[in-house]
Amino acid sequence: MTALEFEIIGEGTLVSVDVTHMYNAGYAGRDQAAVKHHIDELAELGVPAPTTTPSLYPVSSYLARQGDRVEAQHERTSGEAEWGIVVIGPGEDDVLLTVACDHTDRALEVHGVAWSKNAGPDMLGRRAWRLSSLADRADDLRLRAWVGAERALIQDGRVGELLSPQYWLDVLAERGERQEGVALISGTIPMVAGVDQFSDRWEVELLDESTGESSVVRYDVERMPTPIG
Repeated sequence: MTALEFEIIGEGTLVSVDVTHMYNAGYAGRDQAAVKHHIDELAELGVPAPTTTPSLYPVSSYLARQGDRVEAQHERTSGEAEWGIVVIGPGEDDVLLTVACDHTDRALEVHGVAWSKNAGPDMLGRRAWRLSSLADRADDLRLRAWVGAERALIQDGRVGELLSPQYWLDVLAERGERQEGVALISGTIPMVAGVDQFSDRWEVELLDESTGESSVVRYDVERMPTPIG
């Protein structure tokens, strides 16, 4: 269980929640034909194909994090630009939408995607919208990521490229798991070709261009000391 705190955009209030269950969505693009093509590309790199898409991976709740540092055991780890939802109560106004970055062990990914999802933290922003306050414009929120001290743009898209927050809320409800303390992150959008994802710094922004309000997560990736034995 992890205690998180969010500033609610448009209200200025702070909300705290204990994350008791955490989920990572995968292969969650709305264009499932493009998802299939991506799966084929990953298979050529040795990443095992999922048995069904979209996929949903339960991960340890302590992996939900807010902070500015991620420790990595080796150089082949990287983030992913995502959005996240956090359920803070039973009502329609009790779902928060924030930015997220799924820091993934790419070396372990070739042995099992679910394993790799449990090998790194899910970094969440400190600002969030009530999902209900966004009405019909949630799809239009811009999702971008930059890497390195030079802030090279590596991802740039819209929430609408991915299955919607409501889609996943319905999945959680069908499973009997739409309850306070549940958090879920979305899966990611394509990366820009030629940009090195294995960077020592990641920054992801979820931006409402109609108001200028945003939620941002930034963190440095620090290599852990060499083990003995």
